[in-house]
Amino acid sequence: MPNPIASRLSHAFAGILLALLAIGACAAPAPVRIGLDAEFGLDNSTSAQAVELGLRSAIGEINRAGGVLGGRPIELVNKDHRSLPARGIRNIEEFARMPDLVAVFGGRFSPVIIEELPTLKSTRTLFMAAWSSADMIVDNGMQPNYVYRLSLRDSLAMPKMLDTARKRGLRNVGLLLTNTSWGRSNLAAAEKFVEANKDIRIVKTAWYNWRDQTLVARYKALRNAGAQIIVLVANDDEAAVLVREVAALPQAERMPILSHWGVTGGEFTRQAGPALHQVDFSVIQTFSFFNADKKRLARFMNAAAAVSTIRRIEEIDGPVGVAHAYDLMHILAKAIDLAGSTDRKKVRDALEKVRRHEGLIKTYSPPFTPARHEALGARELLIARYRKDGVLVPTDD
Repeated sequence: MPNPIASRLSHAFAGILLALLAIGACAAPAPVRIGLDAEFGLDNSTSAQAVELGLRSAIGEINRAGGVLGGRPIELVNKDHRSLPARGIRNIEEFARMPDLVAVFGGRFSPVIIEELPTLKSTRTLFMAAWSSADMIVDNGMQPNYVYRLSLRDSLAMPKMLDTARKRGLRNVGLLLTNTSWGRSNLAAAEKFVEANKDIRIVKTAWYNWRDQTLVARYKALRNAGAQIIVLVANDDEAAVLVREVAALPQAERMPILSHWGVTGGEFTRQAGPALHQVDFSVIQTFSFFNADKKRLARFMNAAAAVSTIRRIEEIDGPVGVAHAYDLMHILAKAIDLAGSTDRKKVRDALEKVRRHEGLIKTYSPPFTPARHEALGARELLIARYRKDGVLVPTDD
């Protein structure tokens, strides 16, 4: 016969266990989700991983300080678009349906994000641009606009590069541009600059396609047109092809190359090899860890060390992506608390009401306004070069 005392004890223990499980469930608040839609699966690319490092570093700090909304932890959800717009659109659709997902961060590729804009608009998904630079990502016609950027903007980048060429005494410029919306965004910015600055001119514009295996013919066409310097809009693969081809030319035929920052989002130095140091090659940036405020840098390095093997700034790949994502995540967390909700519309509105953030890159006061969804400006821009060890360091330009 069953022991009635043992049976009662068993039921009592079961009841206690259920109560403890219920208490445990109550003690673990639901996470607030943040999406990252980026080019994780693209060969030679490190940009998605850079944005992820910045996000995880900031999220770790935020969660250790108690999370958001009175104790809810932030959880990062990654999706890989492999630089393919169709995959990116699908990712945005999936993110938009995800419960308690507040916003999606984006990666390096402007053409992907531009193709995602209609989906972002229709789903009213809050999008945080942490690397991409095409103007129309923010200037998208949305009312209200659900896109906020802490990154470079082509209409600032191209004037900085052209003005740098001019200050070097190189006033005849050849443009070598990717045949994408990113390239066309840069052409529009360049033409606007030279229209207002008659002492510099574009002698010729040459276009190339993604994955082209040679660019030297286009380079020579620009040189034959009278170019003294090449302003390049490229990512790491094509830029490495160009550098190797230019290095193989006679010294007298090697023009300086001033590059947009897409080259810094991949294994450019490895692909270019020793040729990189046989060519006068520099690149635009918005930030350098070598120029950072010491106290703010120390705080970031401690946060990065908690989520990665990074111990020295020389070990950071894609520095702008890391820094942008780190600052932007902290600003977003302040907006979530200000909104008091995970509702995307309320968080969107709150982003325009965050008054101040002392970030790694600068003090944002304020980061955004209803009329300005760009957190960075011309004052942050700098020119950098690669050292012999492949580390990107600021110049005096």
